[in-house]
Amino acid sequence: MSEPATTSDARPPQWRRAMVSGRLRATVVPAQARAHNRAVLLSLLFHDGPASRADLARSTGLTRVTVSEIVGDLLAEGLVAELGLRPEGRVGKPAMMVGLRTTEHFVLAVDLQSQPTARAAVLDLGGAVVHEETTDLGGRTGRAALETVADLAARVLHDSGRPVVGAGVASPGVVDAHGVVRDSANLDWNEVHLAEHLGTRLGTGVHVANDADAAALAEFTYADASTSGFLLVAIGRGVGAGLVLDGNLVRGHGLAAGEIGHLTVNPRGPQCSCGRRGCLETYLGLPHLQSAVEGRTASGRRSALRDAGRRLGAVLAPVVAALNLEEVLLTGPPELLDGPLLEATREFVASACLPATSGTVDLRMARLGEAGILQGAAALVLSGEFGFG
Repeated sequence: MSEPATTSDARPPQWRRAMVSGRLRATVVPAQARAHNRAVLLSLLFHDGPASRADLARSTGLTRVTVSEIVGDLLAEGLVAELGLRPEGRVGKPAMMVGLRTTEHFVLAVDLQSQPTARAAVLDLGGAVVHEETTDLGGRTGRAALETVADLAARVLHDSGRPVVGAGVASPGVVDAHGVVRDSANLDWNEVHLAEHLGTRLGTGVHVANDADAAALAEFTYADASTSGFLLVAIGRGVGAGLVLDGNLVRGHGLAAGEIGHLTVNPRGPQCSCGRRGCLETYLGLPHLQSAVEGRTASGRRSALRDAGRRLGAVLAPVVAALNLEEVLLTGPPELLDGPLLEATREFVASACLPATSGTVDLRMARLGEAGILQGAAALVLSGEFGFG
């Protein structure tokens, strides 16, 4: 994980935004400096758009010689292009603008969060989907699910007809830095070497992360979520969360940060798939939410959703208070989440926390919605292949 960037950091926000990849560090040994500087320049071009070499030098504090050398390499690799002279009335020679070729390079993204459906898509570097397909896992778990996912990814890659710079996978469960799914109860995966298996099948680098972490990366990379601190709660078949603090994705010492779905919110509540009773997932997981509102009157539906929102609020309030978060984002079906459930969550957090913390947190729906999981998988490739996100 990268060293934390403090909120008093004088460098521009995009430096801190780039650090979420876990590859860019505030202190860099000489052997890493060129890769570090390259990643920072790519991040600036990605987040801020075209710039001149002089602009890049001013923004980063690097010398113009260093910037020119790195830009030359990026031009040779086809990652950036010269876009022509900047039309401006300044004295002196007009500046040549360079920009990232986001629409000419592609990544493969796989979303396993929306079970029983698995999605795979080819996206450009800007996060736009150019080809997408889905498949029904049909209750498959274990090795059968693994092969179904591999078949889907290979088919999408073939059908898109586009070469990709890498693949990203958003998987439920605990995922380590090597793309091994340590544990995913819903898929019955234990110590599944997902990155290695798909990499062999696809012939490209594969980067895997927990689905909620991927969704958080998407909001951070493509939707300008807070650089100081936010929590994203991903609600699908299960419930998980991704946490970003001071521009760093927090994974936890056991890689299980954000696994809030199996926190007990009612010891006498419904039986959970984990074997315990009253886990948050038994109230907030989509199968349970859908069952709770099915066939009910408008009043009954509102009551059920508010009950789920209060239980989510009870889990979120201590986190908001302890970390003084700027934002809490929810992602999942808006017809279930964006309304009484979100209102009740806000109300509970406000009532449980001091105004100094609850009064400053923005609790809202994620901007990218359900597409954010795919874009998060794409962001994994930006991080893994290019060093920025």
